[in-house]
Amino acid sequence: MENSPLVSIVTIVYNGEKYIENAILSVIDQSYKNIEYIIIDGGSTDNTVSIIKKYQDQIKSWISEKDAGISDAFNKGIIRTTGEIIGILNSDDWYEKDTVAKAVASIKDYDAVYGDLQLWKDNEKDFMVQGNHLLLTREMTVNHPTVFLRKEYYTKFGSFDTQYKAAMDYELVLRFMINKCRFKYIPEVLANMRWQGNSDKNWLKGCKETLQIKNKYLPQKKLQNFFFFIKHVIGISMPKYLEKIHLHFLVKAYRAKFSAQKKIYN
Repeated sequence: MENSPLVSIVTIVYNGEKYIENAILSVIDQSYKNIEYIIIDGGSTDNTVSIIKKYQDQIKSWISEKDAGISDAFNKGIIRTTGEIIGILNSDDWYEKDTVAKAVASIKDYDAVYGDLQLWKDNEKDFMVQGNHLLLTREMTVNHPTVFLRKEYYTKFGSFDTQYKAAMDYELVLRFMINKCRFKYIPEVLANMRWQGNSDKNWLKGCKETLQIKNKYLPQKKLQNFFFFIKHVIGISMPKYLEKIHLHFLVKAYRAKFSAQKKIYN
């Protein structure tokens, strides 16, 4: 791999006028410059396309057309990439300024790198989630907006499975892990995410799909998979209930004790 390989960043968006500009700026303002940026718009009816056009001279490729869902949109972007390394950034998330530089510097003899994810709520930092690929057989413990993968893995083992509507990122990462993908953890915040995204709204569907995915790739662990499914549902629903009755201090304690991923509050 060259010292400055081409990195492809893909963003998908639909009616994302509120935050898409922030995502775009976080990519084009990266300290690492050998980047091609690809945006896949799902036929937005708001001001999203106008915002994209504002920066089109700094975007390699963009389209605006209807798609068959999130996985289909991801795949439309991936097929347009020409870089050695691919990162995927959601339209309401954003990178740190040196994210791509750190990913390139760390990937070396690995197939994928990932880092920590800073979560924001109501425009304030909430908590930071540490990634840990060693726990992927339990649940999604790699923060997808922080992941950078070599394109060759998509070529060899396929892109996103369009049958999944909420846990498509988990299916992809687990499939790559099963196929001996070598992960490297970067112990720094690489991306920022706002709460109330698609995965947060569809959390139960995500839990059910996660169980389905684990039973597909880890059929010898079906009983264990079901146990973690129950634990996963409780681990998400309980903090939501505690938040609803304003017991915020218990939410922090609960997440610290029962979450597979370490969460550090700001």
